Amino acid sequence: MASAPASTRFWLLRHAVVEENSRAFLYGRMDVPICLASRAGQSKAYQSLASRLPRPAIWVVSPLRRTRDTAHAIAAAGYDLPALTVEPDLTEQDLGDWQGLVHADLPPLLAEPAHAFWPLGATETPPGGESMSQVIERVGAALERMAVLHAGCDVVAVSHGGAIRAALAHATGAGPDAVLHFAVQNLSLSVLERFELGWRVVCVNETGPWLEP
Repeated sequence: MASAPASTRFWLLRHAVVEENSRAFLYGRMDVPICLASRAGQSKAYQSLASRLPRPAIWVVSPLRRTRDTAHAIAAAGYDLPALTVEPDLTEQDLGDWQGLVHADLPPLLAEPAHAFWPLGATETPPGGESMSQVIERVGAALERMAVLHAGCDVVAVSHGGAIRAALAHATGAGPDAVLHFAVQNLSLSVLERFELGWRVVCVNETGPWLEP
């Protein structure tokens, strides 16, 4: 059997859980910190990720500190972290004027029914923000650009739940509503490969034995 052609492999890692008070509201692109208590209690998760992630690799984070702090926590668990590249197009969905609202205040503002697994519908555009369809376009363009820039390399991208779902939509051609049905837990891995002929999904929401379902 012929060997598979060279690809660019993206290791998409969702950031660690954010601190408890921030979870009470729609934080979206707000720069909230990770939960230090959860970090201390998930030392095995960081050790396993430090062992699981490829070496060498290019590391990319979003502009939000929760992605950078997650990368540094993996480094502290035993990964020799290279310089981090900030990629703005891998940040979370922009919720516009709705960022900072407590969850209970959102439903009366929606023009469309909320998604079963996301605070708003896939095609709803928050005032001053972006729809999930727009997130898919933004993230997809970034992945295609990085696939050319880092052809044949492993790219570890510490990103966000919405952005990772958008990446899955871009790779599979799934619509925005369908892709929101994917679970993407904190500290989970989803791996995509970009070949010359197209995208291949290796795994989605891999958590290993270190995280509870």
